[in-house]
Amino acid sequence: MKALSLLLVMLFASIQFAFAAVNINTATQAELETLKGVGPAKAKMIVDDRAKNGPFKSVDDLDRVKGFGMKSVDKLRSELSVSGATTVTAAPATKKAVVKPATATSAPVAMPEPAKKMSKKEMKAQEAAAKAAMPAPVK
Repeated sequence: MKALSLLLVMLFASIQFAFAAVNINTATQAELETLKGVGPAKAKMIVDDRAKNGPFKSVDDLDRVKGFGMKSVDKLRSELSVSGATTVTAAPATKKAVVKPATATSAPVAMPEPAKKMSKKEMKAQEAAAKAAMPAPVK
């Protein structure tokens, strides 16, 4: 019975480590970017904080990094660890498309002229011209 209990405890412990794929103390910026909700900026802040303040003692210490509160830490908790190897199986999150600025060889874009304010006399003349241009109603 003790052996079975020990086996179950070890099984549950190994399941926890199987899901905790990213070690925040050793992961590179690219590995951290594979986490959902962690882009290049947040990944860099984790690496910079780790270099400045030393390793994280627990996953909860991640809230010391700007941009991470306990809510963010709780969402990522199942994917993080502070020991063991980092195993990344998925590709990093899709990057946003980079928009290149216009080059000197591209054609200039003509901007429409701003509308001018019309006087009442000009408005009446425009309305009369529009009415005159309309076809007669069919009977």
